[in-house]
Amino acid sequence: MTIEPTEIESNEPVETATAAGVAPSAGRVARVAPGLILASVIGVGATVVAHLAPIVGAPVIAIVIGIVVALVRPASERLKPGLHVASKRVLQASIVLLGTGLSLHQVASTGVSSLPVLLGTLSIALFAAWLIGRWLGVVGDVRTLIGVGTAICGASAIAATDAVIDAPERDVAYAVATIFTFNVVAVLTFPLLGHAMHLSQHSFGLLAGTAINDVSSVVAASTVYGHAASSYAIIVKLSRTLMIIPIALFLAFWRTRAEEKREQAAGEKVTRARLVAIFPWFIVWFVGAVILNSVGVIPAHVSHYLGDLAQVFIAIALAAIGLSTRLRDIRRAGFRPLALGASLWVVVTLSSLALQAITGQG
Repeated sequence: MTIEPTEIESNEPVETATAAGVAPSAGRVARVAPGLILASVIGVGATVVAHLAPIVGAPVIAIVIGIVVALVRPASERLKPGLHVASKRVLQASIVLLGTGLSLHQVASTGVSSLPVLLGTLSIALFAAWLIGRWLGVVGDVRTLIGVGTAICGASAIAATDAVIDAPERDVAYAVATIFTFNVVAVLTFPLLGHAMHLSQHSFGLLAGTAINDVSSVVAASTVYGHAASSYAIIVKLSRTLMIIPIALFLAFWRTRAEEKREQAAGEKVTRARLVAIFPWFIVWFVGAVILNSVGVIPAHVSHYLGDLAQVFIAIALAAIGLSTRLRDIRRAGFRPLALGASLWVVVTLSSLALQAITGQG
């Protein structure tokens, strides 16, 4: 993710401010406002709709609305500065807010016996994304986004990853659509699968928490199965969300090394400070929010409202991504990324059940 010092400024010269920079600030706000307001209206609207259809989360609704609007009328140059801010800065703020709903205690409360299943499915999913992606010919950011989204927590993980690697909007849109498709399939089929396999409440909660991505889908599937399954699935799911931290840091480091190698091959001067420039500093704030919540600084009711606000922010960001999407770019991607998502979903589901059997959690 490259950091541009004036990423929302136009190419036109900015007049000198007369009152401590008030004029340039006002001009910057004016340029950002149209796109940011449009994305916010769609994001908030999607959140309201999501309350009526909780199986389909607000982020998915928002990106679908954004894509539909873009299909009817592509984003104009006037909207692009605000859409950029919404898809990047608002996105990063949402990840920080998600940290206020997590605690280090939640990870411990899942139990040592559950961690092999949690970490095992994560590792298998990431490796399978690389292996199957190469076999299918799915490369680049879309493979990374689908892999991380499947391995960790769906749209939230895709959002955090995009904030680090600055993926093209078409790749983000395709990844979110892919994850959403198999979330819906999981909500409809997992309870039937659980009953057919005679899974206990504990076992089904572990399956749902490790093999279903977005929180809303985890809650929907596990609630159908039973209250105990739902409670345990949510704990596993939130613990899984914490894996965003090491993944984001690794991606930042990997992108830095790749850029340095490219500069060396081109005979350019290698910029050693590049990691500092692209370091995902919002992750530091995310960790800080988790720590504050862990030590009880953030009251429970405040944490709940901040979590809701995080979902609204994610919806706004994905609305902006949808509005910036060009459908012809998605069509060019073809069927293979969807096949990757299907393969990973099956792999994670089977590995969760297998690891439960091996560790005695089944």
